[in-house]
Amino acid sequence: MNKLLIVGTVAFDAIETPFGKTDKILGGAATYIGISASFFDVQSAIVSVVGDDFPQEYLDLLTDRKIDISGIEVVKGGKTFFWSGLYHNDLNSRDTLVTELNVLADFQPKVPQDYKNAEIVMLGNLHPLVQSSVLDQMETKPKLVVLDTMNFWMDCALPELLDIIKRVDVITINDEEARQLSGEYSLVKAAAKIHQMGPKYVVIKKGEHGALLFHGEEVFFAPALPLEEVFDPTGAGDTFAGGFSGFIAQSENVSFDNMKKAIIYGSNLASFSVEKFGTERMIDLDKHEVVSRLKQFKSLTQFDIEL
Repeated sequence: MNKLLIVGTVAFDAIETPFGKTDKILGGAATYIGISASFFDVQSAIVSVVGDDFPQEYLDLLTDRKIDISGIEVVKGGKTFFWSGLYHNDLNSRDTLVTELNVLADFQPKVPQDYKNAEIVMLGNLHPLVQSSVLDQMETKPKLVVLDTMNFWMDCALPELLDIIKRVDVITINDEEARQLSGEYSLVKAAAKIHQMGPKYVVIKKGEHGALLFHGEEVFFAPALPLEEVFDPTGAGDTFAGGFSGFIAQSENVSFDNMKKAIIYGSNLASFSVEKFGTERMIDLDKHEVVSRLKQFKSLTQFDIEL
């Protein structure tokens, strides 16, 4: 069984959408990635940091899903990273209201000894120097390193971001970020430029319009499932990343054809994540629902045509 090492934030979020608002709830990239990956038969561990204000029940929620939390540092007297956001009516745009780095400001990740030989490494959205320091701690070269990042790091840490991009196999970003990183409007041209930066595989997420996978001249498109209601898109990209990396780790196959399936699994799980606020839907989700919706995904794109 492949080991999956997950690096990212474990945090508090406060979210407001046209459908309501929350007080501080469980959030963070690593949280969403870990919960999503737990739907697969993998050994996984999270590397992150929280303050001692972080409830034990949230840590228990992760361990109940067989996620190793020995790499989550708890800083005595520290406060956990907090983010607050307001989504507009279309849910595709948002305003960040509050960002409190707190213990994340001085975070020095420590990879658990048992995971320094992890075959799959999922680098969630964090400062590129933190992501690099994780790869520096690996004792064996992973079969696959997946990087998720965002436009914030392109704005304020581009040289460091380009350095870590050189070291990864897969990068996952949204369409706006792909255009910013590459300087190309066409996503095909954008993917080609990003390939030249290092990654063999480029995943471009398009939200409600699906996701694209590029590998050299090969391209695959996965649709997004049309949903009646979307309550909260926070964490959807991280849930996608968790499904993608979790499936790859379970299947022990890093080929392009297998990544096509991983894209579908990631999109499938992300479609659940948006149905309630925060991690609530993912926590309540059972595997029967996952399989049922996978069948819906299959029917979206399956057709017979005479050529």
